[in-house]
Amino acid sequence: MKVAIAYLSYSGNTQEVAEFIQERLISRGCSVDMHRIGIDAPIDPSGYDIVFLGTFTWENGRTPDEVKDFILEIGYKPNNIAVFGTGDTQFGYYCGAVDRLVNFFNSKWSGLKIEQSPRGSQEQLIDYWLRGVMERVRHIA
Repeated sequence: MKVAIAYLSYSGNTQEVAEFIQERLISRGCSVDMHRIGIDAPIDPSGYDIVFLGTFTWENGRTPDEVKDFILEIGYKPNNIAVFGTGDTQFGYYCGAVDRLVNFFNSKWSGLKIEQSPRGSQEQLIDYWLRGVMERVRHIA
């Protein structure tokens, strides 16, 4: 299975989640391409079985501009996008960008929301979410 993980990270938390997902997918035999939004060249989602899109939430629940630019670069709404993100419950609109992107792409999967860093018990949350996403991808393919 060919997978892309596209993510935007300022603090490193979203990158940690992306790398955790990458490790899990590689251990399952997937071919994984990492894409740093705003740094790497644009990707074409049609070349992948699934694209994981990772972001943090900005200013009162908003999606960062770099992620919006990434979506514009794609030029269409692919149906193979699974969204994950990091946030901080103390600022309200917890992971609002995740909810917005899941709705925008009409994703087949619920969004994964991680409180700050994915360490500790949140690793189990990522594993559970990832299993559900991959099971559905296999049924679709």
